[in-house]
Parts: sequence; structure tokens; C-alpha cells
Amino acid sequence: MRDFFDCERQFTRRQFGRMAALLTAGAALPFYNEAILAQDVKAISAIPPDAVRINANENPMGPCPAAIEAIQKIVPKGGRYHFDQANGFAEALAAVESVSTTHVLPGAGSSDLLHRSVMAFTSPKRPLVVAEPGYEAPSSAARFMEAKVIAVPLRKDYSHDAKAMAEAAADAGVIYICNPNNPTGTVTRKEDIDYIVANKPKGCIVLIDEAYIHFSSSATPATPHVAADKDVIILRTFSKLYGMAGLRAGAAIARPDLLEKLRKFGGLTIMPATGMAGATASLKDKNLVAERRKILADIRDDLFAWLEKRQYSFIRSDANMVMIDSKRPGRETTAAMLEQKVAIGRTWPSLPNHVRVTIGTSEEMAKFKTAFERVMGA
Repeated sequence: MRDFFDCERQFTRRQFGRMAALLTAGAALPFYNEAILAQDVKAISAIPPDAVRINANENPMGPCPAAIEAIQKIVPKGGRYHFDQANGFAEALAAVESVSTTHVLPGAGSSDLLHRSVMAFTSPKRPLVVAEPGYEAPSSAARFMEAKVIAVPLRKDYSHDAKAMAEAAADAGVIYICNPNNPTGTVTRKEDIDYIVANKPKGCIVLIDEAYIHFSSSATPATPHVAADKDVIILRTFSKLYGMAGLRAGAAIARPDLLEKLRKFGGLTIMPATGMAGATASLKDKNLVAERRKILADIRDDLFAWLEKRQYSFIRSDANMVMIDSKRPGRETTAAMLEQKVAIGRTWPSLPNHVRVTIGTSEEMAKFKTAFERVMGA
């Protein structure tokens, strides 16, 4: 195993101050997760309570019955810390992913673990490599560390450009891959991820965010790289397919020495007992992922057929979102949809006319179709 203290981790007093701020300032830091990025913060209160909310890549199905039962059982015991819940969760996830329990670090969702990963392995001398368009949170963390951010455009099929990302910076500290990608929902092939892992710069970490992988029928999990002790950190969350966005459960999967770098920032000793209990119960439901993947795919395919019939352009997705070309600035479309009591997602600078729409229930998507036709017609 490589010693990552050799990766020129030389910090100035200013950077040490920034790290200290991480331990004390919490939510005041300029980091973001999907909930905050889903819309302008000032606009959150403007969403009517009876509006359809398909803006934050949430899962309206919520926790599965087994998770709800486990959560209900632990709530009356909420006066205790329940350290054992995190241990049980790590054991359950390790068993599912065929890795050692020592390779699993539980988290309250995956956002905090993502920020820790970027902060641990980037610096002014070790840049971050990301795809464009892509999830913005890693770049925010890197800039906080005064690290350079190098954006590599997606290919024409909206997959990650493996060769370009591997060669983007000879001194890269982290290469971030979201698979399926947020916001496009597109899949990067196994051979491309394998190429990045094999050809990345020495000392560079490949950070693979698999938040949406359970929705996909074609994406291949990267956990074999962890089992082979590669320089890889995988992020998993229970906020998406498992329907636990408000309950907070997730994990980083990596070699123990890499996970130890994330622990050094502190604050990972106590996990929410409800989130851990619900996540553990979800993992033990062997049919849950396949059943929910099919439900989501059926609704998504129906939407795609509707868009194609009306000749609306979109990027075909294999996740719980879709980018739709609104033929005008996306912010205008988002505002117009909100007037119809349908909250949809944001835009990206490289796709300024596209809006990201989360796949909701059949009823929610029916309301979306009605509202979208009104807005496009206007």
C-alpha cells in the first residue's frame, strides 16, 4: 500500500486554519450537497407546499417496509448513542459488496465523506479532476482547499472521457467519477473506469461516486477495485433508491489506510441510529433493489416515450433523472414550471437550456407532463 503522506501534503498555516474550520463551522462552510444545490437557497421557501417536488433526485417511495419497522423499533431507544448500529451496518454492507468490514466507513449520507475525500487528497499542489457537466460538490471542497479544479468535458455519449481524465494533470490528487453521472444519468463503462484506475498519476485517488448505481441496469460497481486494494474510494448513499434522503445513511468503501485519512477530520464517531438501522434492514431485503429499479425504469421509459412523441429533446438516462432541452434558458423554464406548482431541478453552465427533472411517481410525472406542455406552449 502506498504511503499517501508522500503526496506533497505540505500545508500552510492558512490551510491548517481552513481544516480547523471544518471541525468547528459545520454547515457554515461553502460545501454543498444535492438538497442545497437542487435550487437557489432563497427559492426553497417559494416552493408551494402542494407542489410536485421532482427537483432534488429524491425517491418518493421512501424507506422500504423493513427499514420503517427497524426505525420504529430504534426510536424509543433514542436516548442512547447506539454505536453498535454503525457496526452492524458496516458488516451488512461489507457482506453485500464482498469486501472486509475494515474497508467500510459509515457516514450520515455520502456528502460528508465526499468532502473529506477531496480535502484529504487535494491541495494547492494536487488538483482535482472532474467531468463537465458533473456534480458540483467536489469542486467546492477542492476550491476551499485552494486546489485547482480541472474540468474534462464528457464524451458525445455523455460518458466520462477516461483517457483525457487520466492525463488531465500529472500531479492530480483526486479524479472524481460519478457513475451514473449527475446530472445526465449516463453510464461510464467498466473498461473506462478500469483504464482510469490503471493509468492515473502516481499517488492519485480515484473517487467513484455510486449514488445512483442501483437505478442502473448497465453500470458496473467498482468495488472489485477496492477488494484488490487499488487507490480507489467508492461512495454509496441510501438517499436515492433506498428512499432515505432525510434519514442520512451512507458509506465510503476503500482500503483502511485511505479511510483513516478521512477519519482524521474527526466527527465520525456517532452515526444517526435511525439511519443506520434503516440502512441495515434495507440491505437485508434481497429483492428491494431489483423491484425498485423496475418501478423506476417503467416510469422513466414512459416519460421518455412521451418526450419522443412530442419531439422534446433529452439525454437518455439510466438513473432517476433526465436532462431535458427546454429550448430557452433553463432558469426561465424552472421558474415557469414552479408557477405551475411543479418544482424541477437546476441547469448546468455547459447545458444552459437543459433542465434536470427527477423521476417521481406516475402521478407526479403526469402532472409534470401537463405543466411542461403548458410552459413549452407558452
